[in-house]
Amino acid sequence: MTQEQFRQDLRKNYERMAAFGVRKADAPYFLPPYEWYNKSITEWTAQEGLQLVNFSPGTRSTADYTWPEMGSRYLSSEKVYRSILEHEAKDPNGLNGFILLVHIGTDPRRTDKFYHRLDTLLAELKGKGYRFVTIDALLN
Repeated sequence: MTQEQFRQDLRKNYERMAAFGVRKADAPYFLPPYEWYNKSITEWTAQEGLQLVNFSPGTRSTADYTWPEMGSRYLSSEKVYRSILEHEAKDPNGLNGFILLVHIGTDPRRTDKFYHRLDTLLAELKGKGYRFVTIDALLN
């Protein structure tokens, strides 16, 4: 990928978001596709006035896009859910400051959508004293 391709891709994404009333100033964070990035992407992101972000490692929440036909790479929503609670229990900091990635859309072949469990997960974590903030509140 060249820097110009990167810029064009960003511009097209912001144009699409503008159709929903989201301006660049409203969305100053960049999470690279597949969470893959290198030094160039990091530099280009900064040059565009954006802050590069990524999820916190340690849970399997990122596998919420998988579907059963993927074989051993598939993780059920129950396993994803348990991985989050197991990480919370074993990490000395729990999930404090944690950026949990959950996909808002997944393949139709995944009928066990993890986002349907978010209410339960959030209620359980609130019961443990966690509070939830926006990404800008967390990072600034």
